[in-house]
Amino acid sequence: MLSDSVGETAEQVAKAAVSQFNNGSVEIKRVPYVDSTSDIRDVVEEAAGQNCIIAYTLVLPELRETLVEEAKRNNVIVVDIMGPIINALGGITNKLPTMEPGLVHRLDDEYFRRVEAIEFAVKYDDGKDPRGITRADLVIIGVSRTSKTPLCMYLANKRIKAANVPLVPEVSPPEEIFQVPAKKVVGLTVSPHQLNIIRTERLRTLGLTSHADYASMERILKELEYAENIMKKIGCKTIDATNKAVEETASKVLEYYYRSKR
Repeated sequence: MLSDSVGETAEQVAKAAVSQFNNGSVEIKRVPYVDSTSDIRDVVEEAAGQNCIIAYTLVLPELRETLVEEAKRNNVIVVDIMGPIINALGGITNKLPTMEPGLVHRLDDEYFRRVEAIEFAVKYDDGKDPRGITRADLVIIGVSRTSKTPLCMYLANKRIKAANVPLVPEVSPPEEIFQVPAKKVVGLTVSPHQLNIIRTERLRTLGLTSHADYASMERILKELEYAENIMKKIGCKTIDATNKAVEETASKVLEYYYRSKR
C-alpha cells in the first residue's frame, strides 16, 4: 500500500478485497508519506521479483507517473485506487482537483470540535460535575445501565457536547437539571426485564452474586418509577432504549436534537 499521506484509505480497500480470499495467505504492508521519486523506485525494487502487487493512493501526478513507469519496467502489477474516482469527479464537475496529499486528515475546525466534545463527555460523565449540565448541548439522564455513557460518546463523535446524570432514588438529582431548558434534556428508559438481565450480567462479570439488590426486580421497578417521576417533573423528551443498539438510540436522540434547534 503506497501513499503520499497516511495510507489508511489504500489499506482499508485492500483489506476489503483480501477478505474475499479466505486462505489468509495475503500480507499487507503499508508505505506511507511517499514524497519523492526515489522512494517510488525503492518500493518497486523491493516488490520486483516477489509475488505481490502495489496498490496506491498517490495524488501527485509526477509520483504516479514514476510509479507506473518503474512498475512496468520491473514487471510489477500496480493498482490505482484514487485516480479513477478523481478523474470521474473532475469530469462531472468540470473542475481540477487540488492534488494536495492528506486533505482528508487535515486538522480542521470540525476535528477540534469533535475532540472537544469527546473531552467534554469524559469530564462530565456520570454526574461527576453538575456544572456540565449548564454547559452541555444535551443532558442524558436515566437509571444505571441504560447506556448513558456510550450514548454520550457517540454524540461526541457527532460534535455534540453531552453530559449524563444517573438517577438514583437515594440521591437527589442536581438542581441544574431543573434549571436548563427541558428541550436540552433527554431521559432514557428501558423495560424492567431487560434491565434485570443487563444488571445480572454486570454483577456476574464483577464476580458478584446475581441475587444482589442492584439486580432485583423490586429495586429496578423502584428506580424506574423514580426516574419516570423526575423526567415528568422536568418535562423532557424520553426515549425507550429497550433492545436498541447505541446507534439506534443515538439516531432518535439526534433526530430530536436537530428538530428542537429549528
